[in-house]
Amino acid sequence: MGAVSSTPGSVRVRKRPEERREEILSHAAAIAVDEGLERITLRAVAERLGVRPGLITHYFPAAEDLVVEAFSRAAVLEREEFFPTSGDPLARVAHFIRHIETGASMPLARLWLNARHLSRFSPALDEALQEQDALDRARLTGIIEDGIAAGVFAIEDAEAAGIRILIAVDGAGSSVNSAAEVVNPAQRHAVADITDWALGLPAGTLRDAVSAAE
Repeated sequence: MGAVSSTPGSVRVRKRPEERREEILSHAAAIAVDEGLERITLRAVAERLGVRPGLITHYFPAAEDLVVEAFSRAAVLEREEFFPTSGDPLARVAHFIRHIETGASMPLARLWLNARHLSRFSPALDEALQEQDALDRARLTGIIEDGIAAGVFAIEDAEAAGIRILIAVDGAGSSVNSAAEVVNPAQRHAVADITDWALGLPAGTLRDAVSAAE
């Protein structure tokens, strides 16, 4: 059978299984970012898609599997947006810092904080979190290695520098759920300042690079 007409002038097309699965994951990841991993339910995803919950169950029999894959999907999209794979190493790091300082990374920071809490109760989520964390670290380390090779970063251990930067990012994100306004420049630019130190750059280098990109 081909397309099925439901009402005059409308046509409903049966989607291929891989397309439907991707659609489900996309909507689940959006819920994760917008509302939190706890709000991912078969019913919630079905409502966004305009289908019955039974269709979601067909692709994800266990709700936990959908939660874990939705987190991974959101983390992958974040990595591709925040960590450019080509270009000047300093500009690539500044691109990442700018997303933090402008608040563009805030929804994902909330998601990571959410996932770290829930991973205590879900070994599968903990495994996914560790995998995505390692991939972020590898991507950042690669950028730093490019900068060392180009003589831009005056350090020797790219992996250690990347770990220090990501610890600073996690520290900055620990208060992401607070309504308090960040007014002190030391707090607002903490990640940029620590990144300067971790990469052997003169103080203020990344603040200037971020400002120049605005």
